[in-house]
Amino acid sequence: MTRTDPPVPWKQAYRSLYYAQAPEPADPKLERGKLGLLVIDVQNAYLRRPDPATLVGPGRATYDAWTPFHERMHRIVLPTIRRLLDQFRGDGHEVLYARIACQTSDGRDRSLSQKLPGWNNLLLPKDEWESQIVADIGPQAHEIVVAKTTDSALTGTNLRLMLTNLGISQLVCCGIFTDQCVSSTVRSLADESFSVIVIEDGCAAASEALHYQELEIINMIYCHVMSSSELLGYLP
Repeated sequence: MTRTDPPVPWKQAYRSLYYAQAPEPADPKLERGKLGLLVIDVQNAYLRRPDPATLVGPGRATYDAWTPFHERMHRIVLPTIRRLLDQFRGDGHEVLYARIACQTSDGRDRSLSQKLPGWNNLLLPKDEWESQIVADIGPQAHEIVVAKTTDSALTGTNLRLMLTNLGISQLVCCGIFTDQCVSSTVRSLADESFSVIVIEDGCAAASEALHYQELEIINMIYCHVMSSSELLGYLP
């Protein structure tokens, strides 16, 4: 799927071949006391940028390639997450966060996927500035934050137990990256029989193509995908 103007309503949007002819889903019945917002991996490490004037050659090419991601984050994703936080907090719904943060300074406790060479091999010790959640959308004092060394926020933490203790069975997910930690978390939640909604304008991937491709992959089986405006119409 590619974006359309005007946008397709969520019940028809992001249909892969698997679900091209599937009936429209029913309206979600979100319930007070069972609903939570999960913000995934919006951390300083992913939003910092070098001074482009100091870059040449491949460094400048990499900077330019990532510019659309940063523009989307600041223009769309961060404002959407702030809006969701304000709404959930104001209505008394649970707000939770996940972040990548290893317990050891050398990262030896990280999962294999976070040790392999390449872009995902980031060393983010739990107390360093790079591993902290971006202050503009950061947690309030009483809100739960889980530190993970896996892509899924469920697999390597006690988040599953805490959600059960809180009585939460419905999660609204946003954050980065759509095709990595967001997708991995959503899949894990679905496998554990949580009902999941992913907010399209509250997520981003390295490229727009990867973002929309992943939404099409996970929609209708692991979650339902909708915009923040569409979600707000269903909040209790």
